[in-house]
Amino acid sequence: MDIVLSLSDTLFLDRFYASVLPVNNLSASPDVFAANANLTAAVKISKLAPSIAGSAFESAVQLTNLVGILPGKYAELSSLPRDNVYRQFFSLFLLTWVFGCLLYFVSSTLSYIFVFDKDTFKHPKFLKNQIRQEIWVSMKAHPGMSLLTAPFFLAEVRGHTLLFDSANDCGRVYFYLQFPLFIIFTDAIIYLIHRGLHHPSIYKFLHKAHHKWIMPSPYASHAFHPVDGWAQSLPYHIFPFIFPLWKYAYVGLFVFVNIWTVMIHDGEYVANSPIINGAACHTMHHLYFNYNYGQFTTLWDRLGGSYRPPNLELFYKETKMSKAELDKQVKEMEKMVKEVEGDDSFREYRHEDEPKKSK
Repeated sequence: MDIVLSLSDTLFLDRFYASVLPVNNLSASPDVFAANANLTAAVKISKLAPSIAGSAFESAVQLTNLVGILPGKYAELSSLPRDNVYRQFFSLFLLTWVFGCLLYFVSSTLSYIFVFDKDTFKHPKFLKNQIRQEIWVSMKAHPGMSLLTAPFFLAEVRGHTLLFDSANDCGRVYFYLQFPLFIIFTDAIIYLIHRGLHHPSIYKFLHKAHHKWIMPSPYASHAFHPVDGWAQSLPYHIFPFIFPLWKYAYVGLFVFVNIWTVMIHDGEYVANSPIINGAACHTMHHLYFNYNYGQFTTLWDRLGGSYRPPNLELFYKETKMSKAELDKQVKEMEKMVKEVEGDDSFREYRHEDEPKKSK
């Protein structure tokens, strides 16, 4: 995130802070940052502008190497320098919020248009105005999740993690092993957190909001209570405090985790994999509550005795939405709702008020 923050500072945040919190002495030359985009010029910046020294300066140098962009004239014109911890926290909060919302809308909308099975609307447990509700809950959750997430990004920017810059820093073998290690670690911890969120003393306060969607759409992917959504993201943020991780993979995996969350809510059951916890497995979780807590694989559910294979009927177009399959789902789902929640009155189903067809 240090590169992301440095790029954002250069492109627009420097100007924002210079406008909102300008330096007292505005007689300083606005051209102290030369336009020469090479490393030598970048190194000279440290002497001309001590306000961006340290980790912020290192990010500026790396940014120059990557895309040839040097800090501009606004970089030293704010009384709140780039390496100020409060500025960094606020910037990271804003970036996480805005970028998170953008990623959510783009990935969910693309999934909704090109992947999501529109036959899901016919399901008797699809809610009235569900898409609108999912988006509204997501929008309310994003600021809180971003606020709770920003401290982890701040720790990374200020050098308190094991993130590294290149493959040469850790060895070629580990460079490739970090990815399966990340999946195994995060999948295991998310399983434990997710299962814990189903404890009766916690569920009704945090996780119940996400289980409002019995048959979710891609827009339900981030429709959480903010503490719930943040808690399930913790393994991603904890990982680089324990294991070395390539800093660009850290950003890429942030995107991947968010897109994967959309994919397991898309209602399109592509493959009946015994290993991958895909949309079909996660649909079983939304329908029947106490199964398939895993995020990426079925491993931890199998070990924990909570794995439930998807109904085979879901993988065939002619049986996926058949009356027999829907009746079976509804009967067991309603039984589970009584056991887990006791009351289903906070859900208003789309088909409840439709006139019954004459026999």
